[in-house]
Amino acid sequence: MSSESTTPPLIIYTDGAARGNPGPGGYGVVLTYGKHRKELSGGFRKTTNNRMELLAVIKALQILKKPGQAVTVVTDSKYVHDSVEKGWVFNWEKKGFAKKANPDLWRQFLPLFRKFKVRFRWVKGHSGHPMNERCDELATTAADSGDLEIDRGYEESEATLL
Repeated sequence: MSSESTTPPLIIYTDGAARGNPGPGGYGVVLTYGKHRKELSGGFRKTTNNRMELLAVIKALQILKKPGQAVTVVTDSKYVHDSVEKGWVFNWEKKGFAKKANPDLWRQFLPLFRKFKVRFRWVKGHSGHPMNERCDELATTAADSGDLEIDRGYEESEATLL
């Protein structure tokens, strides 16, 4: 029996939320590996839902320690899922993310994506999937907390539009 077949899968569940779009927002992550489980979350004073969806994936990948490790990211974000699985983000990268939203986060995401063997799986949000519901709870709780960070990437890009 190969060691790969006995290795438990690493599955990352993610969600993002924004109270208003833009508005206070948060991300939630549940990482599972065999019997191990870790949760992550954070909140920001002004951001967008798509930024939080993508940031959730970034935060999860940042804590992984084994380059080349296979990981499945389960998300309810068509924005994140389709951008990667349909290859859009790689074309955006070639064009320097010209006129694309969230270039700061995509630039953080891509080296992490390339460091691991990441595949994405989409699930319908708010449909009773237990891990997706938990991530939503983490994200909305973070967005509603009084301890909100500044999403510099969002607020600085917004300031340049004024």
